[in-house]
Amino acid sequence: MSVTRILGLILAASPAPPVAVGEEPTLTFERDVRPILKAYCLDCHGGEEDLEGDLDLRLRRFAADGGLSGPAIEPGHPDESLLMFRLEDGEMPPGEKKVPPDQVEVIRRWIAAGAPTLGDEPESLPPGIGITDEERAYWAFQPIDAPEPPAFTAEDRVRTPIDAFVLARLREHGLSFSPDADRLTLLRRASADLTGLPPSPGEIDAFLSDESPDAYDRMIDRLLDSPRYGERWARHWLDVAGYADSDGDGSTDTPRPYAYKYRDYVIRSLNGDKPLDRFIAEQLAGDELVPRPWTDLEPERVETLAATGFLRNVPDATSTGGGDLDLASNQVVADTLKVVGSTFLGLSVGCAQCHDHRYDPIPQADYFRLRAVFEPALDTQHWRRPGQRLVSLATAEEKAKAAAIEAEAQTLQEALDAKTRELIRVELEKVLADIPEELHEALREANDTPARGRTDEQKALLVAHPKVNVNAGTLYLYNQKAADELKAEREAVAAKRAEKPPEDFVSVLDEVPDVLPETRIFHRGDHRQPTDPVLPGGLTIASPEGGRFEIAPDDPGLPTSGRRLAFARYLVSGRHPMVGRVLANRIWLHHFGRGLVNTPGDFGVLGERPTNPELLDWLAEELVRRGWSLKAMHRLIMTSTAYRQSSLRNPSHDAVDASNALLGRYPVLRIDAEALRDRILAASGRLDPTPFGPPVPVSEDAVGQAVPDGDSPRRSIYLQTRRSRPVSFLVTFDAPVMGVNCDRRSPSTSAPQALMLMNSDFVVGEAAAMADRLLAETPSDLELPADCDASEAVQGKTGATLPRLIAHAWALAYQRPIEPEELELARAFVAEQLDAMDSADAPEDRPRAALTHLCHQLLSSNEFLYVD
Repeated sequence: MSVTRILGLILAASPAPPVAVGEEPTLTFERDVRPILKAYCLDCHGGEEDLEGDLDLRLRRFAADGGLSGPAIEPGHPDESLLMFRLEDGEMPPGEKKVPPDQVEVIRRWIAAGAPTLGDEPESLPPGIGITDEERAYWAFQPIDAPEPPAFTAEDRVRTPIDAFVLARLREHGLSFSPDADRLTLLRRASADLTGLPPSPGEIDAFLSDESPDAYDRMIDRLLDSPRYGERWARHWLDVAGYADSDGDGSTDTPRPYAYKYRDYVIRSLNGDKPLDRFIAEQLAGDELVPRPWTDLEPERVETLAATGFLRNVPDATSTGGGDLDLASNQVVADTLKVVGSTFLGLSVGCAQCHDHRYDPIPQADYFRLRAVFEPALDTQHWRRPGQRLVSLATAEEKAKAAAIEAEAQTLQEALDAKTRELIRVELEKVLADIPEELHEALREANDTPARGRTDEQKALLVAHPKVNVNAGTLYLYNQKAADELKAEREAVAAKRAEKPPEDFVSVLDEVPDVLPETRIFHRGDHRQPTDPVLPGGLTIASPEGGRFEIAPDDPGLPTSGRRLAFARYLVSGRHPMVGRVLANRIWLHHFGRGLVNTPGDFGVLGERPTNPELLDWLAEELVRRGWSLKAMHRLIMTSTAYRQSSLRNPSHDAVDASNALLGRYPVLRIDAEALRDRILAASGRLDPTPFGPPVPVSEDAVGQAVPDGDSPRRSIYLQTRRSRPVSFLVTFDAPVMGVNCDRRSPSTSAPQALMLMNSDFVVGEAAAMADRLLAETPSDLELPADCDASEAVQGKTGATLPRLIAHAWALAYQRPIEPEELELARAFVAEQLDAMDSADAPEDRPRAALTHLCHQLLSSNEFLYVD
């Protein structure tokens, strides 16, 4: 392993080298001071060729040399250093953003120590802030070179290499794995994880009765083969992609009628275990993978074109026209680059739009090189609005049929128009008969002239003779029979046009052939001030020094520029230092509730450091070794001891690792918003498993809640994601209101969640549906806890007793048998509900109402909301 690689791992684990107990760490310019100056000062004092006050702070030596006001620092004498005066007085930097006091103190201590450096500084620097060796040594920018898993014996319960890495970290802190969870818990956990739904009674019985050694592995495979898997994991990807069914163009929020085809593409791709390298390439450059012309497209090619919806997800204020088109279109490009940066690079590249990134080594020029990759398709100089980015899916046969029908309709229309003109003429002449003849010609001309083209004299003439205003809309006032004839013929024309085959479309991001815009750096990010041109390429920091990835401006082998396809292939080459880590971390995040890097969209300096950098790199390399198979990674993670642990807390573990970052137990996780809604529908028996297709529209109910139209029981992923009207239930449970995209949901516990569970029509209605399900299907011989009195009779189709109804409710809600004490508490609760009901209630409704209240309690309980 290289020295630079070792340094990168050290920096990943701790930001500063170890020091003796009681010894102050040695502050250096490169490691401690330059990052502060870069964040607050170098824009004016080093980032531009024209230096404010002729002061350059990029090197310690430059600061000591000073500028027009003299030396900026006096090594060993902070109180005599001009830099300290300016920082402490708040004069520098100008504006509202000041250097925090703790960081000013770091600079003071560094000057007091003699302003040391790590080594000899260069004699000169090229223009710009540049990238230092220390920045290159940062862990996220190092080549992925995974270490060998630590060695353990069989007694250590190391089932996979993952366990070896996790256990090694636990042992460093005197900890070990928790015991395995019981089999039912593992089934419930895996089902919630992979499908977002509870296991069915049949699945529970099959797994619990399977005594074979590979029963657990085969259970995981069954879940991965379920069509529900793609729906569950597509939701995770759609968050990162920023998926929405509307444009986000202000209050209009224009719907995107074909956006759902991207959502369906993601679901199908995940169900089919499409390799992630192909998955990524199609989303970044699917149009460059489908040869033109795009006619009579096979379903597979339509899917590939739909994949480019990834780059059409961000808000687009150009949808309805109006406003500043240049400003709005440039914002679309900027937001798209933010999504690409956080999704694949794990970096906030958008922070380099106006100047060099303050914290991470991303020069502004790199940002615009990245923009140049996408600008041929997102060309702000020749902008295409969303409606201009649709590709017809009509076949040649359908187009020919539509053209023939349109020709017939046009013939009917021409005959209708002629008849209309003649009938209007006849009625007009009747009116003119009562008007002096010298006005006839002028009135005819005024009536024939469209309203917008009439002169003031014509308008006045018609006002003076209102009966002359004979047209198709007023003909009924003069001749009802003639008006009725025209109406029937108009309906015939419309009926003829309705015979056309319905035309479908797919929204595509593509390039206009032979149009290759020039990308220029914007001064201070202002699109009105373009400066130097740049060529397309990757981030400098993602490649070895002197080996930055460059892209040819135009690929002669493609009708398009080929830039996005080249960039996509570069990302998934297996050599990019960020992509594999970012993807592996996201997979881990959705299995354990937190990533190995707990800021999945920001691996930069402001992000969190990995809790287990060796494991992260091993997973990133393993993803490539396993052919970029997401399902293979699921199997690897879910068959590990780390995943199979019990979630029971251990005081000795908590004392050392209260946040469970070392993973000495499985975390208790609240199911996310969509899974909660789907789980409620599954318990009530109303969940509609119909896949794919246009989203279920969302509208406001009587109290202003955004709800699915018709109380639709479709899975939540198929509900319309309207930016201005997100589903209220989902938002309450932390579903993102999609701005640009969502790197990670932040689970919360709040009063509105409790109120939503208590009072929403959705939960109350599903509780009633669940009660009806109990009364309709509870087995009359359902097994009950020992010594249970099952004598109470309740009216229902099955004739089941109250204890059996309650036990079945437990099975539907929690997928486990009811405990004796739970049964007694539930019976007492139902009895109290029956006693409290008004005696005027119909007797046959009282048991149902009491069961509804019980079901409402179960659907609102912690055990229902959480997975352990």
